[in-house]
Amino acid sequence: MLLNCDLGESFGNWRMGEDALAMPHIDLANIACGFHGGDPQVMARTLALAKHHQVSIGAHPSYPDRQGFGRRSMALSADELCSDLHYQIAALEGMARVQGLTLRYVKPHGALYNDMMRDNAILATVMQAIADYPSELQLMLLATGQRQQHELMAQQHGLSLLFEAFADRRYTDQGTLTPRSQSGSVLDKQAMLEQVQLLVAEAKVITDSGQSLTLNADTLCVHGDNLEAVNAIKEIRALCAR
Repeated sequence: MLLNCDLGESFGNWRMGEDALAMPHIDLANIACGFHGGDPQVMARTLALAKHHQVSIGAHPSYPDRQGFGRRSMALSADELCSDLHYQIAALEGMARVQGLTLRYVKPHGALYNDMMRDNAILATVMQAIADYPSELQLMLLATGQRQQHELMAQQHGLSLLFEAFADRRYTDQGTLTPRSQSGSVLDKQAMLEQVQLLVAEAKVITDSGQSLTLNADTLCVHGDNLEAVNAIKEIRALCAR
């Protein structure tokens, strides 16, 4: 299973994550585009790291919410959201082309990601924005029990999808992520490794109510926020290689 990680989220003198340590152990880098994190210098450095380690790159756009790190929902019109997405994707794609890299996909960040997974109207707008973009890009979204419905929506927009699961998040019976506001929503290391092992071996997770849920995912989201998280990526990589 491919490993993906959110990277390039530093800004100016503010440092976020251990990008240089995480990059050698992943397959897909979701790179911030400036609206929740990232700036031109950070984008350039992150792209150079991806190039050096031969990691595929994707745009990681968000609502225009740098102060809230893209974690606050915003009531944007469809036109506003499309323009914001095009602006961010184009910024990263342009920076990537300077280094001879090709942008492969888009994975929305934070509140935008959560909003599109709960609201088909927002998801349709995101799909339309990516479909209208002149480069052919995939959309990464959460693997849930609605996979067939999401694939049908994507087909109507002429898109292909990448479905992801999360290594360290607890799932609800509906296949969505347990809200961070709830206790136990983020798994400890042992529980995370057990969840990864079950996902790799049987394409299943155990939900917050103890139910077994099948998730057909193409990629697994991991985190490089600190040294402990990077060490966990190494262990996850070893489990995926078995």
